[in-house]
Amino acid sequence: MHRGSLEDLDSLRSGAANSDGVIHTAFIHDFLNYAASAEADARAIETLGSALVGSGRPLVVTSGTLLLQRQGPLATEQDESAPNFPRRSEAAGFAMARQGVRVSVVRLPPSVHGDGDHGFVPRLIAIAREKGASAYVGDGLNHWPAVHRLDAARLFRLALEKGTTGSRYHGVADQGVPFREIAQIIGRRLNVPVISKLAGEAAEHFGWIANFAGVDGPASSDETQQQLGWRPTHASLTSDIDRPAYFQATTEVTPAAGGR
Repeated sequence: MHRGSLEDLDSLRSGAANSDGVIHTAFIHDFLNYAASAEADARAIETLGSALVGSGRPLVVTSGTLLLQRQGPLATEQDESAPNFPRRSEAAGFAMARQGVRVSVVRLPPSVHGDGDHGFVPRLIAIAREKGASAYVGDGLNHWPAVHRLDAARLFRLALEKGTTGSRYHGVADQGVPFREIAQIIGRRLNVPVISKLAGEAAEHFGWIANFAGVDGPASSDETQQQLGWRPTHASLTSDIDRPAYFQATTEVTPAAGGR
């Protein structure tokens, strides 16, 4: 076992040098200091890539479907990442590709769900408990794409084994679940009212997650499925979170927590 951290660049470099390939999923989820987290991510990608130059061994970098300049009704693999967004995982990865590293990108949706989830949905559940209400923004018809964590894991393996340099793959099973449906499941499970919040009220209710709660980001994975033969087979977001397990004590993402 080789242990390290995103700040320990020597450890990252030696680990990559002795690997058959690298899947980079870590990110410091400090939403109160996001620019610094993005810088640490870019440095980590550059370090991992530098150890793989000319080797033919793959580096799979993680990005997100919400970070894209969507050109159509669904975000696709052809859409570019937003240039003004602080996180620059894709740019850092493709810079290494130009230096001869076999880099591909897996873009994940805002919800990667399943047992052990410590992401946005558990945080929404905690907020509903704290506030005594489960909320959505406006009409709640903004869309969140989603994927089960086991389907996402299989996609990362396929990208590692079959991914081509410069490719972007979408780990999307549900193209877009209306946020209101998520809020309704949470409200029913917690037996609290489901309410609408105006955009100006979102920050007070949701805190640091407010910008994500109101975003509309439907996405497709059609090209990924065609190119890699990936097929999501596990539970949808709404059926997965509508289980008692999601409403037991969980480890939530906080502004200073680490994760993908």
